[in-house]
Amino acid sequence: MKEIYGNTLGLKANEQHRLRNTFRRRVSPHEIVSPELARHLTELSHETNRQVGVLINRKGEIEHVVVGNAHKLELPDIGRARAGQVRLRGLRLVHTHLKSEPLTKDDLTDLALLRLDCVAAVGVGQEGLPGVLHYAHLVPENGTGEFWQVTTLPSVHLEQPDLIDTLDALEEEFNRKAAARAVSGREKAILVAVCLDGNRAQAEASLAELRELARTAGVEVVDSVLQVKREADPRYLIGRGKLEDLNLRSMQSMVDLLIFDKDLTPSQGRHIGEATSLKVLDRTQLILDIFAQRAQSAEGKLQVELAQLKYRLPRLVQSDDSLSRLAGGIGGRGPGETKLEIDRRRVRERITHLEKRIDTIGRERSVRRAQRNRRELPVISIVGYTNAGKSTLLNAITNAQVLAENKLFATLDPTSRRLRFPQEREVIITDTVGFIRDLPKDLVAAFRATLEELYDASLLLHVVDAGDPARDDQVEAVEKILSSLGLMEKPRLMVWNKADLLSAEEVESLLRSRGGVAISAQTRDGLQTLLAKADTTLFAEGASESMGIV
Repeated sequence: MKEIYGNTLGLKANEQHRLRNTFRRRVSPHEIVSPELARHLTELSHETNRQVGVLINRKGEIEHVVVGNAHKLELPDIGRARAGQVRLRGLRLVHTHLKSEPLTKDDLTDLALLRLDCVAAVGVGQEGLPGVLHYAHLVPENGTGEFWQVTTLPSVHLEQPDLIDTLDALEEEFNRKAAARAVSGREKAILVAVCLDGNRAQAEASLAELRELARTAGVEVVDSVLQVKREADPRYLIGRGKLEDLNLRSMQSMVDLLIFDKDLTPSQGRHIGEATSLKVLDRTQLILDIFAQRAQSAEGKLQVELAQLKYRLPRLVQSDDSLSRLAGGIGGRGPGETKLEIDRRRVRERITHLEKRIDTIGRERSVRRAQRNRRELPVISIVGYTNAGKSTLLNAITNAQVLAENKLFATLDPTSRRLRFPQEREVIITDTVGFIRDLPKDLVAAFRATLEELYDASLLLHVVDAGDPARDDQVEAVEKILSSLGLMEKPRLMVWNKADLLSAEEVESLLRSRGGVAISAQTRDGLQTLLAKADTTLFAEGASESMGIV
């Protein structure tokens, strides 16, 4: 005999016997609940003053009988929260409400997260007779943000909709939506941002930048969420209610992953993943993934791998504590290292190996720089926020063929070209990796061999996207990274790129207040003035007055 699940403590023997007999009842597959079963449940609920429910499969057989308290019931474990994005669970929940109240938020959340066929609540009337019937089923994505459709019948004795026809139509629509979404072949994500300091405008700008990062990584952004909180939740970062809402949105939109704008602690990432059954990324992981996609040279690939391993090392966890043999004592003797410890040791060994190789590459770079210095060739390094137009500028003034795209971190590997000034003067001009707000520390450390090129620069061209509303924040972010590298004492020339997107008055006001040169690397406007100022800075004594045609 199947056992009753839930709050059975204090039930009389007769009540337990009648609850077990519930398993013998049958319901037509075409109806939500029969009047006979409804009366049986409401009578038991009236006598025990507890909610009573059943889980019915599509054959009309009762698989589980559940007893709760006066306000709610807790369902047994019936499998993964995400049973699938096309088919429904094949089970419907029918339970009683002692005060004939409508379906609760818990009822509807169970409906969505467990992908139940249907959730129904039968009101307990006078003397335990069945009364009103509330029921709900899921609906496909519809643009209105509705996850379910709720209907109320005044009595269980009234005609109910054909449940089999309704479920067939729903699953067919889910199938059609899934097929339409599968055409793109890209992962789908919901972006999540949390504003903790009350500066909503800055949080929205950061969320917009995260959207661009996702686009660069090849992710299709389905939705974005911004929550304002006084302090972060230590377990989920966002509130529990917002997490449930995200779970519902992701299931209806058939989303594959959640991307958080803030870095998650290892425990937060694990708890969010367990609660949603989704892949969870934070800002740092997304940037590392972009770098992994974009790295072309052997050196760049080594640097990205090193940064990824350093990031993942503290996040290596193992949920099966029964494998642990590290404690010693009774039951602790045996095989020695766990698989987790072996994995961690291998990661640490790989990190040490990569650091040695990158150090070797750094020494080789130092030799090349020393040879360059012996020839007394000045070095100009282009720095700036990602997607400010650094590679486009290098291509414009040297006719280089460096990849330039309207994407963040389009190029990672440094590129050096010779540039001839008038009066037979030559310089080396170098394009470096773009910076970004909150650039991961592991990434800065991994790319130190590349960034060392900046130490020998005679002049830094700080390229800024003049048309970006967040340009001041971007300038601050770049200068913060330059300061951390000890490069703020280097001569710098502000280059306001994409000035063609501003009016003449705005350009004049910008140059008057901030200095520098306004150019458009795309149209090549202002490049003569830029090179003239660079020439004046590098060769102050007798610098040429006219740069000629670029």
